Parts: sequence; C-alpha cells; structure tokens
Amino acid sequence: MKMDMDTDMVENDAPSATSPFLLRSTASSAFIFADKSFFNLAERFKPLEIIRYVLITSFLFFLRLVSFLFAADLPPKSQPRFSTFNPRKSNDLYAVTSGVDDSGISRALSQVLSIVTDLPVSSRKYAIVRSLAERLIEENRREDTHGLREVNRAVLSSAFSRTLCSLEAAMVELGKDRVGAGPAPVQYLVKRVLRAVGSVRDESVNRREDVNRSGNPAEKLAAELLWLAEKMVVCGFGEEAVERWASASNLASLSLLAEPRLQGSLVRVSAFLFKQAREMELASEETGEGNEASRKQTKMKMLMSWLPLLCQATNGTDAPVLGISERAELEKVLEETVETLEHKEQEQVLSLWLHHFAHCPSSDWPNLHASYSRWCTDSRKLLLLH
Repeated sequence: MKMDMDTDMVENDAPSATSPFLLRSTASSAFIFADKSFFNLAERFKPLEIIRYVLITSFLFFLRLVSFLFAADLPPKSQPRFSTFNPRKSNDLYAVTSGVDDSGISRALSQVLSIVTDLPVSSRKYAIVRSLAERLIEENRREDTHGLREVNRAVLSSAFSRTLCSLEAAMVELGKDRVGAGPAPVQYLVKRVLRAVGSVRDESVNRREDVNRSGNPAEKLAAELLWLAEKMVVCGFGEEAVERWASASNLASLSLLAEPRLQGSLVRVSAFLFKQAREMELASEETGEGNEASRKQTKMKMLMSWLPLLCQATNGTDAPVLGISERAELEKVLEETVETLEHKEQEQVLSLWLHHFAHCPSSDWPNLHASYSRWCTDSRKLLLLH
C-alpha cells in the first residue's frame, strides 16, 4: 500500500516537474525560428535591429528567471550536500562536505582538477596537469578501498558541478557579447537587463566573473565535462553525472542559441550520458537495486532538456557531430528509453520531439517515428477500451 501511494505521488508530481522543461524548450524553439526571420528584416531595415537586440536580451532574462522559479525541481536526494560560502574567497565554487575532503589526497586531487579548468588548452602545461589528474584518479580507483573511492566520488562530483556552472556562465557571457555588439542605446539596455538577471541569482554573476578571469572558452569546458563524466563512469558513479546533466535544464535552453561548434560538444556529452543512463537502468533491472521512481524522474528530465538540442545540432559545421553508427546506436537508446515511460509521459516527450524535429530543416535525426507510431496505436486502443 505504501509503495502504491509513493507511485501515485510521483505520477502526480510529474506534470509539475516537466512543465518548466517543456516551457523552456517550446519558448526556445519559437524564439530561434522567429529570430531567423527577424534577422533578415533587420538587415534591410536598420531601426528593427534595435528591437531585435532588445528581444534577445529579454529572452536571456526569461531563461534565467524560469530557472530561478523552478529551482526546487532539482532532485534533492541524489545531490551532494554543498557548503555555503563566498565564491569570491574560494577556488572551488562548490565544496562537497563528504567527510573525506579534509584528507591530503582529496585536497591534492581537487587542486589538480581546478588547475586543469584554469589552464587554457594552448598551454604546454595543460596536458601535463591533466595527465597527473588521470593518474591520481586511476591510482585511487585501483586501491579499491572505501575511503579512496569516496575521495574520487566527492572530488569528481564537485568538479563536474563546478564545470557545469562555469559553462553556463560562459554561455551567458557569449550571449551578452553577441547582443552587446549593437548600437550604444542597445548596449545600455543590455547592461540593465543583465544586472536584473544578476539580481535574481547573485551567485551567477560571481561565476561569470570567475570564468572571465580564467579565460576559459565554453568549448573547452564542454570537452572537460565529457572527460569528467567518463572518469565518473569508470570509477562507478556515473549515475551522479547523469542526474546533474539531466537537471541542467537552463544550460540545455542556452545550448539552442549557442554556436554550432559548441552545440556539437554538448551533443557528445548528451549522447554519452544517454547511453550510460540506459546501461545503468538495465543493470538495475537485473539486480533489482536502485530507486525506480528516481530513475523515472531523471529519464524525463534528460529527454525534456536535451532532446531539442539533439534535433538541432547533429550536423555540425563541416561534418556530422556523430558518426552513422553512433547516431543509430543513440537513436535505439532513445527509443528504448521512451518506451519505458508511462503513456502520458511518452506523449510529452514525443510531442516535444515532433515539434523540434519538424522545425529543424537542416537535420533529420533522431528519427523517433516508430516510437510515435506505437504511442498512437496504444492511444487508439485505450480509447476503444474506455
């Protein structure tokens, strides 16, 4: 009886949990479509250019505001406990209170990963420091003790969360730079709106300033997210990376406005974590371990947040982001993931997919037509039964 009550509670909460993702995704796709048409008009009628800049700025503010209003949707159980402190006074934006962060090896690994983030790829020291980080992580893993395993978990999880926040801040900065290239009155309006964004969440301003000081490009941060996710999977706690990526809905919305090269990097991260999420789910089904309700929530967040980007960004600038076999494999993973959802949840995901699939003329992937057809068949049967 208790299990049935818990399941009902999860099902009742599902619409409220997925509504912000659907709202952000729909608004983003509509904005992108409208901006392309408006851009052509603005080139011929200069006064419209000012209006376009103001609209772009307002949209960026909307994304930040929606993220703030629905911040309570993040899964509380799977997140580590973060200590509160001033980011300006610490090298770490998030400090994980795991009980092992006071050890010397934990501090050493944290420092090395922080330096990896700070150093530009062009530096001759970057490869050396990154190799050192890989060696420390692997040596901790080979020892196969609870203490060192916890060191890897805490430090890598903290680094992944920190890099996610830095990437979001860098993408907001890129958006501000594109908008700020307009006329002087527009730049003034942009600064006013961005200050309003900062007043909604003051810590985001601190993160953007940290990114500016370190000079980290967004593409580098995205590549390091994939690297960190791979290390977390190897060490046996890829589920934390999947949950954090699934909860990064604001980053997913910003990705729809990003440059093609950056979009390609984010598609690679999404593809890797979608596959890992499916593999972990299959393993949990075999062993009977894990929280099914939590996995269900994570799957919905992953699909609602990142499916629009997959529809838009698979072609890349010069060549496809993913190879033919990689796309076929991920397409199968997406179909299997959708089929594990409840009927109403499938409708939300497939409606979102159809909308973005139909409005992205440069891409015909992922093709979930078979899943959509099966859902329509099931819907028809349900109607006849009732």
